[in-house]
Amino acid sequence: MFEKILVPIDGSKHSTNALERAVQIAKKFDGKITLLHAYSEHLVSLPKEYVRTETTSQMVEVCRDVGAKILADAQAKAQTADIQVETLLTAGQPVETIIDASRNGGFDLIVIGARGLSPMKEILLGSVSHGVATHARCPILVVK
Repeated sequence: MFEKILVPIDGSKHSTNALERAVQIAKKFDGKITLLHAYSEHLVSLPKEYVRTETTSQMVEVCRDVGAKILADAQAKAQTADIQVETLLTAGQPVETIIDASRNGGFDLIVIGARGLSPMKEILLGSVSHGVATHARCPILVVK
């Protein structure tokens, strides 16, 4: 039923809780977990004349490195439960990246942490979990 489970992870408490729930589901259904972390390559919204390319490249590299560490930590946690785990580190907007990965990977379930945005940011930006729930073709479990 839930053999392929996608778990977007950002290091937050909610995403850690989502991983814990996904591990329980994977154990019950003999499933495999894929952990996904999306990082942005567009960190600065200033005109390019105001931003030094090498600084932006260094910032993106730091984001990629932090994402890799988040994935490695989450993978280690899941593997202690004797679950098969893969990781996917991708540049892109989180909602689009998660939806693309879920469709291209043929996932049976997405287990995602609830949003952690402040009320004002939520109104202005929306949330990743809401965007994924709106566009996902497979079942989605939002975990607090």
